[in-house]
Amino acid sequence: MSGIETPDGGDRFVPLFDGTTLAGWRSVPRVYGTEYPGGPALSERFAALGLTPPVEPEKHPARWFVEDGVLVGEQDSPGSGYGGYLVSEQAFGDFELVLEMRPDWPADTGVMIRRRPDTWEGFQVLVDHRPSGGIGGFFGNGLASFSAVPFAVNVAMDADGRPTGLIADNPATSVEPVTEEKRGRLKHAADVEDFLNVWRWNGWNELRIRCVGALPVITTWVNGLKIAELDTATLDSPNYNPADVLGVLGERGHIALEVHDNDSMFGEARWGKGAQCRWRNIRIKEL
Repeated sequence: MSGIETPDGGDRFVPLFDGTTLAGWRSVPRVYGTEYPGGPALSERFAALGLTPPVEPEKHPARWFVEDGVLVGEQDSPGSGYGGYLVSEQAFGDFELVLEMRPDWPADTGVMIRRRPDTWEGFQVLVDHRPSGGIGGFFGNGLASFSAVPFAVNVAMDADGRPTGLIADNPATSVEPVTEEKRGRLKHAADVEDFLNVWRWNGWNELRIRCVGALPVITTWVNGLKIAELDTATLDSPNYNPADVLGVLGERGHIALEVHDNDSMFGEARWGKGAQCRWRNIRIKEL
């Protein structure tokens, strides 16, 4: 297996989570905006696809709390279908972010970077721990919904229907198959089998994100394995315009953790009733 790396300059990392409180973070509901800068409202696309998102999401943010030194996110109330974000109060330009994650199955979560403080635009590093989910790839929230992913995962079940570990998603039966177009948007794309060899089922997994540039090159690693690299200045995707993206995001933005809402496409396969995402040892090094 190739691509194993470790973060350097560890003494320059500073914590973003104190292990006790939500100091330095604020909770916001999962409210959609336009599909891309200057484009139509995303609700119009949902309607065209026959999808029904939760009603009045601004009234139902996710629940975030600290338990035994771990930052936990869940829908509020569990099974309600309403998602939300936990957004850093501080904004960052170029950085390396390292954290540990332990999502339930299924839990569609992720880490947003260069996010706007009060609207939903930003680059998302996917932690889609659910059927047909991508982990370590990228999505453009309010940035033409671009998808740039190296692989997708599913779960193996035992005889009683209990999940026992991640497996490669089957493109023939996938709800969201990884196409060559999605994979081709990446400058680096890991092999799914290499990823499965390093992922710790029912354990803690380290995610490292490096973000450098005005229109950044974003690179991800999971447990030291390089997963994906995206050049947002040269990204080619329908309705994605780099100049417009830079105009909306600027060169600095916030970090955000996600609890996804449920929709009529995935239902509880996107976020299971009572599911949680867990984070710890969140630290950042500005570059």
